[in-house]
Amino acid sequence: MEAHADVDVLVVGAGISGIAAAYHLTTQSPDRSFVVLENQESFGGTWRTHTYPGVRSDSDLFTFGYRFKPWTGTPIATADKILEYMGEVIDENDLDQYIRYNHTISDASWSSEHKRWTVTASLGDSDDGEGEPVVMTAKFLWMCQGYYRHSEGYTPTWPGMDSFEGDLVHPQTWPDDLDYADKRVVVIGSGASAATLVPAMANDAAHVTMLQRSPTYFATGRNSNELAEMLRELDIPDEWTHEIVRRKVIHDGSMVAKMSRLEPEMVKEELHQGIRDILGDDYPLDPHFTPSYRPWHQRLAFVPDGDLFHAIKDGNASVETQEIETFVEKGIQLANGETLEADIIVTATGFNLNVLGDIDFTIDDQPMDFSETVTWRGAMFSGIPNMTWVFGYFRASWTLRADLLADLVCRLLNHMDERGADVVTPTLTDADADMELAPWVKPDDFNPGYIRRGIHLLPKQGDRDPWIHTQEYVVDKEVLPTVDLDDGSLVFE
Repeated sequence: MEAHADVDVLVVGAGISGIAAAYHLTTQSPDRSFVVLENQESFGGTWRTHTYPGVRSDSDLFTFGYRFKPWTGTPIATADKILEYMGEVIDENDLDQYIRYNHTISDASWSSEHKRWTVTASLGDSDDGEGEPVVMTAKFLWMCQGYYRHSEGYTPTWPGMDSFEGDLVHPQTWPDDLDYADKRVVVIGSGASAATLVPAMANDAAHVTMLQRSPTYFATGRNSNELAEMLRELDIPDEWTHEIVRRKVIHDGSMVAKMSRLEPEMVKEELHQGIRDILGDDYPLDPHFTPSYRPWHQRLAFVPDGDLFHAIKDGNASVETQEIETFVEKGIQLANGETLEADIIVTATGFNLNVLGDIDFTIDDQPMDFSETVTWRGAMFSGIPNMTWVFGYFRASWTLRADLLADLVCRLLNHMDERGADVVTPTLTDADADMELAPWVKPDDFNPGYIRRGIHLLPKQGDRDPWIHTQEYVVDKEVLPTVDLDDGSLVFE
């Protein structure tokens, strides 16, 4: 790419959202020039960053896959299968011509005078450790960089960590040469990463212990979809199967989320029964698999084929629900005085929230304070011109929102052309200026650790449309396609 290039749209990130943006731009706004800047050496985002054993989706691929590209594999897929699928999307739609890899963006500045974003990036690494500078200008920024920092995961600080003599690793930066065969492994954490790592390592390790401060809800089931299997057996076209199963999964997921709010004890009992079916009635679900919160107050992880619980049943893995007192030379001393001996400790303790790619933003030479903005439709932000940020769903697949927002952004860009406008800025009307504001995510609705730690960095939401950060796909799929772009909440220039 030549320095000082100018495009209509600059997409940041070539993960699941960035590839969606590229596809929809080519199909819904084909005359618009754009590029996708990615700081990794290839596409994939999360699925390229995460290389730990067994890494897989925790959402089904009928909805995590794009609506325009049928998924023909199992509902839960490993990273290599997801990368293969994304690669097919790129190849089939000739999207590679738009993607520029190894571009790390440092800052972005908006000029009202020039009606452009100026983005500064570095290309690759030179001998002195600094990449070649690249400067681009763009009319519109489409932020698809995700929501966590790829370079490092979140690891709490515990007493005595320096005294541990074994290997201490985080799943997000998994060493390629880590040998865990016949080793004693402790995985700290209880989320989807821990539930993936434990069974993936259990057959080769001497023993794997999942050490959790507090438990998580898990759903068990076969890694298959009976409806998809039946439709495939009937030779129904892949496109039809994908859409039918996608709708069924969305419907079922929405019902589970609804019942988790209305009948949490019933949902908890159903989830527990799936575990009892594998571990038996005598296994102590409390404290190991009985969280203090209701189902879906944090993300509900699916355990395909119940592999985590089969590893426990077979004796290759176990669960400890205890606080950590201190690390010691040979492992971890728990608050109850017991010691877990370990050769390897894996801190599957989450990630660091990343706000707009850790890029320094300015608007007319003034630093942009993202936390002081109010979201418009969960996609754009008050006072920030010509920019959208893709933030997916908590209780449904990320890609569902990536597709919907792509429709909205392309419609908005085309609408700007029709109006002869160069700039669009979400702006609070006089009637909305004094409305009550709430956090980007309401803690009584969803409260995972990474949100709690970083909520102060995120925008606010209002108490009425269009200033609400909706987290319900069944609502968005009806509302977003019909949003009135001329209702006064968007100022065009």
